[in-house]
This record gives sequence, structure tokens and C-alpha cells, in this order.
Amino acid sequence: MDLQKIQSELQAQSLDGWLFFDHHYRDPLAYRVLGLPAASPTRRWYYMIPATGEPRGMEHRIERNSLGELPGGRIAYSSWIEQVDALRQLTAGMKKVAMQYSPMCAIPYVSMVDGGTIDLIRSLGVDVVSSAELIQTFEARWTPEAREMHFEAGRRVDRVRNEAFDLIRERLANGQLLTEFEVKEFFRNRFATEGLITDHGPIVGVNANASNPHYEPMEDTSSTIQRGDWLLIDHWAKLDQPGAPYYDVTWTAFCGDNPSDRHRQIFEIVRDARDAGIDRVQKAIAAGQPLYGFEVDDATRAVIQKAGFGEYFTHRTGHSIGVEVHGNGANMDNFENHDIRRVSPFTCFSIEPGIYLPDFGVRNEINMYVGEDEAVVTGEVQREVVLLA
Repeated sequence: MDLQKIQSELQAQSLDGWLFFDHHYRDPLAYRVLGLPAASPTRRWYYMIPATGEPRGMEHRIERNSLGELPGGRIAYSSWIEQVDALRQLTAGMKKVAMQYSPMCAIPYVSMVDGGTIDLIRSLGVDVVSSAELIQTFEARWTPEAREMHFEAGRRVDRVRNEAFDLIRERLANGQLLTEFEVKEFFRNRFATEGLITDHGPIVGVNANASNPHYEPMEDTSSTIQRGDWLLIDHWAKLDQPGAPYYDVTWTAFCGDNPSDRHRQIFEIVRDARDAGIDRVQKAIAAGQPLYGFEVDDATRAVIQKAGFGEYFTHRTGHSIGVEVHGNGANMDNFENHDIRRVSPFTCFSIEPGIYLPDFGVRNEINMYVGEDEAVVTGEVQREVVLLA
């Protein structure tokens, strides 16, 4: 735990403190920020970091040492009456504290504390506000080492994808059957030999399956890839190393040499929407202007809506990327949620607009890393439909 940095952020955000709470491992973010080993306490613990001064914690008497070696004193409690009295001591003199809470659950990634506990703290005369910006600072910002691991993962993942396209070309040319599931397994096997790991996936879908944003082929429910098919591959992985962040991209291809005008039309609209999002980010960062997640979503969605396909773009523009493929920084979202978090330096996120028609779908996904004064796409960028002829 970096106490000095946390207190500096609390002061910058005009907060009196940050109150952590857990019961039965409801809040994994608390353990990561505080540097505690993951646990599943059967009794509630609390830990208050004030904007100035020494932190203090609360532990149930039958689960002492829940807070390990964290600095500061401990208040012991057993009964619910003692618990409330101890919370009054933790929050004494405080008017506004942050917790893992999001008003109206607008940002579910940080909405970890239950409503009853929020009620309890507010009953003590304390205003509880969201820790979303704090979490972004301590969860989503990358070290230089994490940045390099991401770029290296990208180089390896891009290489595996190109090999997969070569495999499909070869099978089609030879008239050999190939299923979505076989391509998925090719990715998984090659990821392993490249020193990459992933939580699941990838998505490999032809035609109507490409219209399901979270489709994943299984051995007994997999379609055959044939000439004339439209193909979408969404693939993500990270280095098999501690602290490595994910690389997550989507490419689309046509199994032949002459896609239809409609295929090309939809691909180009999605590509242009992606590029509008990239442009919005790069111009704001270069100019030193504040940029918020919802603004990037607006930029990409406007292109698709103008083209008349707004109803077929059914998800947010992008998500934060970290050691989990969906990280805890700002999402590029003004659709599923109104994400008002600022796009923070040293963070990474996807831009992945899509159009999903009944017979085929297109998604074009890249990753962007934001530094102090520049924003870059971190891997290969698809400009044209890949032809698997």
C-alpha cells in the first residue's frame, strides 16, 4: 500500500478519507489497493485511510489480524452495538468519505459495497461518495514494466492471429473442412507455446455467429468455415507473468477474394467509427484537454448512427484493460452507462465499435495507451477486410 500516494489523491479530490470494508471477499479491489492477501472473512472488517494522519482499522474479536500488517491502530468489536460505536470513532470529524460504491450502479466495476453498509455509514452523518476515480488511479495506471509487457503480448498475439489466417487460407485452398472450434483451439495452443495465457475464448464466429458479440464456439456447437463465409475473431491474451496486462483485439475476414458490397460497406462504417474514436482521444491528449469515457463513445457512435445503423451497435465503444481483460479504469461508454470518469494518464482501453446484422456482424477493435502527452494504438491496425482466398 502506498499510503502517501493515497493521501495525496484524497487531498486532491477534497475527500476526508477512504473507507474500506469487506465480508466474504465481496471487494477484491480492497485487497489489491491495500496490498492484503486475498481472504474470505466471516466477520466484517473496516479500514479507514484519512486524508491526513494515521489510518485505523476495525476487526472482529474472533477474526483478529484480518488487516495483517497494515499501519495504524485497531479497534476490536464483537456486537453490532460495538460495531456502530467503532465506526463513529473511525469517521469522527469526517464529512465526506469514499467507498467502493457507484451512484445508481453507473460503474458496476467499483460497486462492491452493499447498499445496507452504505446506509450504515450515512446514518453516522457521513456523506459517502464513489471511489471510482481513486480506484482508477491505483488499479488502472500502468507501470513502465506493465506497458512493455502489454506491447510484447500484442506482438505475440498479432503473430498468432496472422498464423491462424494462414491456416484458414490453406484449409480452404485444399478443400479441407475446418471448424470455428478448431481455430479457437489453434489460438489456445499457440498462446501456450508463446508464453501467453487467457481467461477464456477466443471468439471465432462465421456469418450469423459473428453477430453475437459474446459467441464462443464449443466442440459440439461449432460451425464449419467455408468459402464465401464472413469471419470474426475476437482474441485476447497476456504474458504469463505477474502483473502482466491483457492485449485484446478483434479482426474480421472474408473467406474468399471478393466480399459483397454490403460486407465492405459495413466494414468501412465500423472502421471509420473506430478511427473517429482514435482521433478524439489523440487530439484531446495532444492538446492537454480533459477527456472522459463517454466522449469517446459519442465520437464512434455518431459515425454509425449517421450511416443509419445505430440500432445495430448494441454495446459500449470500449472498456478499460488491465491485469483483467476488463479493467477498472474509465470505460468508453455513454450507452450501457454514462461513464464520467476522466481518461487517466498511463492507462489503456479498447475502442471496438460494431454493427451486428442478422446475417453477419463486424467489430473492429484496437487498444489505446494514454501517456502524459500522447495516445497510441498498441498493435497492428486493420484497414481493409482480410481476404482468405
